[in-house]
Amino acid sequence: MEDEEKVDRTVVRILDLKTKENDFAFWQTQTYEQRLEALEKMRLQYILWKYGSEQRLQRVLRIVDRPQR
Repeated sequence: MEDEEKVDRTVVRILDLKTKENDFAFWQTQTYEQRLEALEKMRLQYILWKYGSEQRLQRVLRIVDRPQR
């Protein structure tokens, strides 16, 4: 990812589990570009957490025997 942003780990919010915030209303105020950008950041954070690096395409090689000409 070209302009990788560092995660600000200094922000802490303590919420009461009985209180339900309306995340849906917040995301409806965002443009679809902002929502997709946030989704991509979360996806990359998950991949880094789960696999330790960004996933890449797997290289596949196949040896084919061809008759001599």
